Amino acid sequence: MNDIQQGKYYNKIITIPNILSFIRLAMIPLIIWLYIAKEEYILTAGLILLSGATDVIDGFIARRFNMISALGKALDPVADKLTQFAMMICLVSRFPLMILPLGLLVVKELFNGITGLMIIRQSGKVYSALWHGKAATVLLYIMLLTHILWASIPQAFSEVLILGTIAMMIISFILYATRNVALLKVQQ
Repeated sequence: MNDIQQGKYYNKIITIPNILSFIRLAMIPLIIWLYIAKEEYILTAGLILLSGATDVIDGFIARRFNMISALGKALDPVADKLTQFAMMICLVSRFPLMILPLGLLVVKELFNGITGLMIIRQSGKVYSALWHGKAATVLLYIMLLTHILWASIPQAFSEVLILGTIAMMIISFILYATRNVALLKVQQ
């Protein structure tokens, strides 16, 4: 695709959606500090909700005003995953089962990141997130927020929430892996 087909912002770094993604990245240390050092769970949850809102807003702006950029396609999911990763690390101390979605997130994102980079190198294209990745992200945030705000969550409910999230993450992992492997085979 040329710049006209991709939009004038495709190769830009400074765009409103990218600035919002950078803000989300900058919020991560504050979220960790509020949760661990201050034990301000409501403020932590509020910042995570604000982070999620900026994610939705940056996606809306990028699509609505054709501000989709190559950097944004890569930066947006990185900001999401780093926020999720940081919060799961924080939650492991109170909810040991949280280690399972944390480990799965690491494996899934490493695989998708490596294969995604290989696809970019071979084709020059950055592929957007699909519905199942968005569904897994929504469930992950519901799980995180529930555990942040409900310190005395019943163990059975906590386990169901964690295992349900893991199930959606596995489905998404399989579907992304299938897509990425197929794209790599096409490029050969």
